[in-house]
Amino acid sequence: MKQKPEEKYYKRRLISSYFSVVLSITLVLFLIGILGLLLLNSKKVADHFKEQIAMTVYLKGSVKEIEIKQLQKTLSLEVATKKTVFITKEEASAVHANEIGEDFMEFLGYNPLLNSIDIYFKSAYVTPSLIEKIKINMESYDYINEVNYDQPLLELLDENIKKITYWILFASSIFVVVAVLLINSSIRLSIYSKRFIIRTMQLVGATKSFIRKPFIKTNILMSFIGSSIALIALSGVIYEMDKRFPELQILNNPLEPALIFVSVFFLGLGITLISTLFAMQRYLNLKSEAVY
Repeated sequence: MKQKPEEKYYKRRLISSYFSVVLSITLVLFLIGILGLLLLNSKKVADHFKEQIAMTVYLKGSVKEIEIKQLQKTLSLEVATKKTVFITKEEASAVHANEIGEDFMEFLGYNPLLNSIDIYFKSAYVTPSLIEKIKINMESYDYINEVNYDQPLLELLDENIKKITYWILFASSIFVVVAVLLINSSIRLSIYSKRFIIRTMQLVGATKSFIRKPFIKTNILMSFIGSSIALIALSGVIYEMDKRFPELQILNNPLEPALIFVSVFFLGLGITLISTLFAMQRYLNLKSEAVY
């Protein structure tokens, strides 16, 4: 049976309405998922940079080899220590010669550098106050000549990490609010276009719950489709991030991506359900003249 032009028009409008709702849900949930990824991995990135900061312990020339080994073992067993690296004065001179482009020992005639131990700390302990306490404690050893670390860099890193974390949290909160408003707006427009159908069903005696059911089912289905598309796109981003930034080890801990996926999925369903219920309640309570 051939469709009338009016039927084709309304069918196109209906498809367009559904498409806009699904698109809104997909884009908003995808962006929230990206922000969730950034929030979770910002800590990993911060931890990675923190653990690259080394505290160098310079040893006096009179220190015996057995004392160096005992010190290195003691430092390695400290709860804050991630790893220690012993650097002989010969290795240090080779590094310096490579950096400046000439062998300074040729015109000095001796090696002025000292044996040293580089200490790398676990990220949880890399804060300006804790590192300074460790430095003061190290300087109390008799056979340690000097203890150095890049204090300005550490303070700058600590400050910037706090700022970045704050702004990501702030942006995530804003996006959640935007998500609620956009999805709610799309669903309200979709239901608004069917206000005459709702009123007709009321006039023939249909109950509110009966009228509500098909709208809830349809919008939940659209939310499911939108969430699924967003999660597929998010999976692609996670795969690409893991390939480009293996040090983040995103897929080594599948619980984190799973947490984001579940949160995004149920956030979409929750917003859709609540928005549908509120929008339906409004149009179900409208008087006949208000519909027009």
